[in-house]
Amino acid sequence: MSNPTSAKMGLTALEAEERLARFGANLLPEPKIPSFLTTFLLQFRSPLIYILLVAAALSAALGDLEDSFFIGIVLMLNGIVGGLQEHSAGRAAAALRKLEEASATVLRDQAVVTIPARLVVPGDIVLLEAGARVPADVSVFQANDLQCDESLLTGESAPVKKIIPPGQDDAVPAFAGTLVTRGRGRGVVVATGMSSEIGRIAAELGNEPSAKPPLMIRLARFSNLIAWLVGFAMLFLILVGLIRGLAWGDLFLMAVGLAVSAIPEGLPVAISVALAISMRRMARQNVIVRRMPAVEALGSCTMIATDKTGTLTLNELTVTDIVLPGGSRFECETGSEIDACRILGVAGHDVSANERVSRLFKAASMPNEGALIRDENGWAGVGDTVDVALLAAARKAGLEHQALAEHYPLLTRIPYEPDLKYAASFHQRGDVVRVFAKGSPETLIGMADRMDMGTEFVPIDRKALLRQKEEMAARGLRVLAFADGEISSGESSDLGAHHLVDLVFLGMVGMQDPVRPEVPQAVADCRSAGVEIAMVTGDDPQTAATIARHAGLSFKEDQVVTGHDVELAEETGEAGLDSLTAHARIYARVAPAQKLAIVRSLARNGHFVAVTGDGINDAPALKHAHVGVAMGRKGTDVAKESADIVITDDNFSSIVSGIREGRVAYSNIRKVILMLVTTGIAEVLLFLLAIPLGLPMPLLPVQLLWLNLVTNGIQDVALAGEKREGDELQRPPRRPREPIFDAIMIRRILVTVAVMGFGGFGLFYWLLAQGYEVSQARNLLLLLFVMFENVQTFTSRSERRSVFSIPFFGNPLLLGTVITAQGLHIAAMYIPWLRDTLDLAPISLAEWALMLLGAASVIVVTELDKWRLRRTEARQVT
Repeated sequence: MSNPTSAKMGLTALEAEERLARFGANLLPEPKIPSFLTTFLLQFRSPLIYILLVAAALSAALGDLEDSFFIGIVLMLNGIVGGLQEHSAGRAAAALRKLEEASATVLRDQAVVTIPARLVVPGDIVLLEAGARVPADVSVFQANDLQCDESLLTGESAPVKKIIPPGQDDAVPAFAGTLVTRGRGRGVVVATGMSSEIGRIAAELGNEPSAKPPLMIRLARFSNLIAWLVGFAMLFLILVGLIRGLAWGDLFLMAVGLAVSAIPEGLPVAISVALAISMRRMARQNVIVRRMPAVEALGSCTMIATDKTGTLTLNELTVTDIVLPGGSRFECETGSEIDACRILGVAGHDVSANERVSRLFKAASMPNEGALIRDENGWAGVGDTVDVALLAAARKAGLEHQALAEHYPLLTRIPYEPDLKYAASFHQRGDVVRVFAKGSPETLIGMADRMDMGTEFVPIDRKALLRQKEEMAARGLRVLAFADGEISSGESSDLGAHHLVDLVFLGMVGMQDPVRPEVPQAVADCRSAGVEIAMVTGDDPQTAATIARHAGLSFKEDQVVTGHDVELAEETGEAGLDSLTAHARIYARVAPAQKLAIVRSLARNGHFVAVTGDGINDAPALKHAHVGVAMGRKGTDVAKESADIVITDDNFSSIVSGIREGRVAYSNIRKVILMLVTTGIAEVLLFLLAIPLGLPMPLLPVQLLWLNLVTNGIQDVALAGEKREGDELQRPPRRPREPIFDAIMIRRILVTVAVMGFGGFGLFYWLLAQGYEVSQARNLLLLLFVMFENVQTFTSRSERRSVFSIPFFGNPLLLGTVITAQGLHIAAMYIPWLRDTLDLAPISLAEWALMLLGAASVIVVTELDKWRLRRTEARQVT
């Protein structure tokens, strides 16, 4: 094809049509989103679900259609909820397409025309201007003060200047989706659609996530364990029964009853409830969970890989430091509510300090083309980010731009140009013309011959002022200087640069994208919770390190690495990169692909990684991390659609709240599992003791199903709603490879199962020895197990705290479900048709007292085990 950059004439309509057919539309391809039916069916790919399906079939074969129907409802509900959530997968690429749904101004047939951006083709000459988005990857060959905000791709907080050296044909790139913040330019399109930089990111988003949520990993292991345990126990009991000569029919009914009882079919619903409750609690703290397992995943994280711009910082260029000639220094408060901020230290410094600062910001406001606008959402800036930052600081100093403009009518101005490195304006003030200038310190120092010392103007000390400037720059600040002067009316006929001499140097300001006020405390909370933080940014190392220190991150100088260091480490293979990420904590000048590589490397190093970000460049890492956290206010649609969690207030401290709620959710899930597993295993142990020793079946199959219904029906759901205990952020995070059944849970299960299983067997054996009929012994044993499991529900409310230290009415739903369950069983003992079906009968007061005493034994052993655990942990701390 011909080279349009030489002709600068643009394409003809015919050429554009041919290239559109050859290269395709400037769009990202439609992702292949599976149908809801497919997504729904995929929810049943779980060993636990397989077991529940078998249990439902066996219950139906037994004739217990109610229990079979209940299991089916549980499975259906679980599939619908999971299917609805996962059906939104793949919308990240759609968000990228939405970003590109815009118009573009191009040269066609030697005329300027506006066309849909999707019709832009390689070779088109695109016209760029402030406020427009770049429609495709463009090679800019003509730039007039052109600047682009590329922070969404690169992480750079400052706009990127597109400068073409005079007399040269070199071109500079501008990328699809970036915003033109200033100036004008022209360029030739070099890549569209999937060939563009944004397209390559979209291709990465189309891949399957490489990391599974921690909860899913743990539940998969738990499901496999349950399947093996139940299967082995059933096989053993059937073999023993055959050896004893029991009938096949009786063994089949026993196996069915125990299988249904031992398998925690209420677990999926209880887990969904626990996560849903935490989702609601997190939403009240501005944390929106898009995928339910991410609730627990955030609580499991051991490392937060955070973006800098817009996450740790306000993503607003802000004046933070003011330095006057002579060395007087002041701080400018940061915050989105400008009227609530002020200049610190001015009032108490000296008499003239306030006047000197006001004079400086007057010079900052006059040669200023920006504007501040206030609406219902607060203050918003229009124009160049530097101009807006200066106007905001001036307002904090008590100066209002519009009022100044009325007092100082504008005569003419010299706009800022990169080669000039300054901007100036001339204003009528009575009989004189006031001139105000702002720009680089070196340039302004050269224009001035005096400097403002408050009480007088003294000869300028250029070396001292340059030292001040270097000190500010070394702290990662962007430094601007200001000066003013007067011109007699007789010289005002030809105002221009030749008047910018013998000015008064007023001082300098340092600007940066400041750390959010709440971030240092949030970082400290993460540290106390044992969660490490790594910063991953596209900014330069010095700026990144400065921001990290302001944010409260703890690191050494050798822990600051660059994208080049990452590239060198990647060349040595995964081991080399893993060695780098094991030590580094600040990553600067990092490309999007490198951020993803860093996240994957941290995961290989044993971390559960939460990634935060707000830009297009963060999207791949957000999707492939264990949990992705996007900023809601200033985050792009791409970032939010790629993430599992969205922080609606862009407040880093909200992440800490999310971590706490995630830990609460996992703790409640463990409580449910503990309650369900102990009761199920205790019933299996009861049969494993009775059958081999020649005793009758301790409980009939229908009694097992009833026990399962009244004790595991709704108590587990109520237990899933337990409130937080208060010390979640004082505990270290769980080890990434820690299973659900850790040492604490295994020991608790063993001691509780021993009491329930051996206690139940002992009671059954003793009752038969005392001459009780088998039906009478089963009646008392069933009541004991109902009481066992209701007591176990209360003791499961905390793994460490005594049941007596937890407010009894702190979970009214739990109390109500236990009372209901116990009441149902008591009612069943008196309702004729139900009593006959379950082979129950009323009991005496003495028998009630014996059962209550037996049930209380669970509290005794559990309290002793909790006391031992608290004592052990206290010794480890000291």
